[in-house]
Amino acid sequence: MRIIVTQLHKDGSRFKSMVTDWEEPGPLAPNQIKTRTHYSGVTNGTERNDLIRGNYCKPDEALPAPWGYQNVGEVIEIGTMVQKVKVGDMVYSSADHVEYAVFDENFLFTKLPQEVDPKEAALFGMASVAMRTCRNANIRMGERVLIVGGGIIGQTAAQICTRMGGQVDLCDINPERLAVARKIGSATGVFDVSGNGWTEHIVDFTYDAIIDVAGVPGMENKLIAAATTRGRIVFIAGRDNVCYNFNQGQGHEICIKQNSHFDNSDLANLCRLVAKGQITLTPYMRDIVPVEDAKGVYDKLRDTPHELLGTVFVW
Repeated sequence: MRIIVTQLHKDGSRFKSMVTDWEEPGPLAPNQIKTRTHYSGVTNGTERNDLIRGNYCKPDEALPAPWGYQNVGEVIEIGTMVQKVKVGDMVYSSADHVEYAVFDENFLFTKLPQEVDPKEAALFGMASVAMRTCRNANIRMGERVLIVGGGIIGQTAAQICTRMGGQVDLCDINPERLAVARKIGSATGVFDVSGNGWTEHIVDFTYDAIIDVAGVPGMENKLIAAATTRGRIVFIAGRDNVCYNFNQGQGHEICIKQNSHFDNSDLANLCRLVAKGQITLTPYMRDIVPVEDAKGVYDKLRDTPHELLGTVFVW
């Protein structure tokens, strides 16, 4: 069976590529579903963290091992107790980059309606993280929202916050990502914060909610300064520590929140809005490539991540 796994070079460095001799799943339990993968999406932050031995990577002794959570496949077999899907349905699941996925009926997955492009659904994992974040931020009608980071999660969060009634600004240092945000048009302000850009564009005591998906070390005090009194800051990017000046936070009576992954309700809400055309992920799909080209994609993700945005493997 084909599968994409993180592996070790002889010098101890990590790489990720497809292997073709992985053991296939065994017989199904009564509550299990088996799918044949059509597309899978690269989860940029999580998978890069694993490649560079980040703060939540798998240990060397566990390798080779898969890691991914954006899989779109066709149901080819179901257990005797399964009720949510039938053979032939297309589903998104949080399965790995694997040719055949097997999971329980209570797993993180959703049946895809005909209105959803299966290739677009291969980015539903990261987009659902954005959904979870925006719900966690509790955006209210008319509030000012700042999204820091213009990757897939940040771009999707801008669309969702706008649908929730927020007035959204998005910032990044990557011109291509800023161009995507301007093309989508959900953000009122799209700011380049490279160099002195933060000082030029981000005004203190402005934002009711700030969603930080960039995870740049040492930014916490700047984020707090940009928040209104009793503003909310949601951290979702992987980081070892959050460090800020207590008196500054106290002066703003700040609320700092941490965001989890996502659940089936987040996934269902995202799927509903994409099916209605109210959220689009297609502008992020920069690379749609054969799964056999996975190693080159992951070499870029490890060494030059700014060159990637949305990557979908065709199986």
